[in-house]
Amino acid sequence: MEQDIEQTNKRRRGIFLLPNLFTTGTLFAGFYAIVAAMNGRFEAAAVSIYIAMVLDSLDGRIARLTNTQSAFGAEYDSLADLCAFGLAPSLVLYQWHLVDLGKVGWLAAFIYTAGTALRLARFNTQVGIADKRYFQGLPSPAAAAVTAGMVWVGENLGLREYPGITVATMVISVMVALLMVSRIRYNSFKELDLRGRVPFVAILVMVLVFVVVAIHPAVLFVLVFAYALSGPTLTLARLRHHRAARRKTPPGESS
Repeated sequence: MEQDIEQTNKRRRGIFLLPNLFTTGTLFAGFYAIVAAMNGRFEAAAVSIYIAMVLDSLDGRIARLTNTQSAFGAEYDSLADLCAFGLAPSLVLYQWHLVDLGKVGWLAAFIYTAGTALRLARFNTQVGIADKRYFQGLPSPAAAAVTAGMVWVGENLGLREYPGITVATMVISVMVALLMVSRIRYNSFKELDLRGRVPFVAILVMVLVFVVVAIHPAVLFVLVFAYALSGPTLTLARLRHHRAARRKTPPGESS
């Protein structure tokens, strides 16, 4: 009996390898992005951040599919996200162009890092409470995709020496940070049923999307930037709709 209790306690103290292996991959990719940026390899740094996004999207799903969720895994995932989607993008942006702005540049990079930390902390406190159909504020992986996509496109198109790119980098980094800590709702797409059957044309569309993205990183940047703008756009549309509805409602009928 005592041996069974001891074995149970050992299992509880242990950690699950498979999902945490993907989380470690996310952490590694974020760390490598920082190292690559320090060595002036900005395209590799941007690609590494996108790889971290892919790995981050898999660890939670794998944990749920294999029934290996744990409090340790959730905390580890949050810390890895702060590195891969907070520290890594901000330092890549700093090395890429923000360093030219001196104190203003590293402060802009810090604002991005702080925005990511606050976004992750708020998300952790709302688990099981918030509406799963929506994210409150721009998700940190999507924010990292915007910044990494900007660097990737800039390197591919030779925009690094273009006048005004430094200021544009600062504006976009601060804007994305503010979107992360905002209360603007973003579609989480969690209502999509990925296990159900889909028409054959859906698979064809997916293949075409991969082909178009592979043609040039600018396509991917446009997609993630459009998602970043979708939150404020839909919010403004809802506000206009509510105002129009109030104007049409007679004063005596308002509740």
